[in-house]
Amino acid sequence: MRVTFDLDANGILNVTAKEMGSGNAKNITIKNDKGRLSQADIDRMLSEAEQYAEEDEKHRQRIAARNQLESYVFGVKEAADNGGDRISQSDKSSVLEKCGETIKWLEGNTTADKEEYEYKLKELTQFCSPIMTKMHQQQGAGDGPRGPSCGQQGGGFANGGYKGPTVEEVD
Repeated sequence: MRVTFDLDANGILNVTAKEMGSGNAKNITIKNDKGRLSQADIDRMLSEAEQYAEEDEKHRQRIAARNQLESYVFGVKEAADNGGDRISQSDKSSVLEKCGETIKWLEGNTTADKEEYEYKLKELTQFCSPIMTKMHQQQGAGDGPRGPSCGQQGGGFANGGYKGPTVEEVD
């Protein structure tokens, strides 16, 4: 008996068995279809991907809005904690209280919409910006314990050392 194996480029195996005495031959083809996707499956998956692309983009934007709010909350909280004598105790406690409320809101609203996160960010920014601005102006009003602010000679904001970005720089 003679057995031959032929494997082609597509992974199809042809096995032929031939009995030498009688001349009888049998042939079998073994295809590697198991675990492979058919063209119909591939087309279906591509159409589903296109169908859900918009939903995926909305989800990405929602997560980005949440991350922006979290980043702002923790940045303001850290600035207030490290404000020292540049921020009054009442301002510090009100900022920390508002940040704590926002963190609790974030923990309880993990599935909030992008617009809800943006609204909370706007609300927190409106509350904290005047206090943070006042704190940073007090930092720049003179040489504090760390020396001139922003690395400028002569005291930063008060003496015109730093005026902030110009319109051309903010693009």
